[in-house]
Amino acid sequence: MPDILKAYRETVRPALKQKRGYKNDLEVPRLSKIVVSMGIGTKMDKDAMPEAKEHLTALTGQLPLVCKSKKNISNFKLRKDMPVGIMVTLRGKRMFDFYDRLVHNTLPRVRDFRGVSKKGFDGRGNYNFGIQDITVFPEVDLDKVKRHFGLNITIVTTAKSNDEAFDLLQMLQMPFAT
Repeated sequence: MPDILKAYRETVRPALKQKRGYKNDLEVPRLSKIVVSMGIGTKMDKDAMPEAKEHLTALTGQLPLVCKSKKNISNFKLRKDMPVGIMVTLRGKRMFDFYDRLVHNTLPRVRDFRGVSKKGFDGRGNYNFGIQDITVFPEVDLDKVKRHFGLNITIVTTAKSNDEAFDLLQMLQMPFAT
């Protein structure tokens, strides 16, 4: 069992239940899923997609889904069904493992890191933020990196508001900027 999941069950859930006055354990917000996505774009060469897939697989432990364009856009030289990005949806044990590595290993390695922004909430209890360069992840082999990709991370919670989600993530040790 991941440490974050154990901490959630033993300390975070009871603390949130007391702080917010929830009557039932199922009312307490929890992590639902984490979506990690990478936009590849159309201007990259043909080797960019396999490289990005390899890196995202190493980060998440799961094979990514290729996202394709839905329509033609001539100004961007984009045709329908061209691959433009990849994504992975993590749930369960893999989600908690990824969250634990993200919070304790990866984010402290980001250059000039002062915490993640509090502005990434969407109004419904979900949190989004981006990482400029995947080389901050210890799982990425620096010798295999030819192109520098960024990625977007969406943390989906069962919280009904931003305040509830903020309390949950803060208690789960997410380093927010002060």
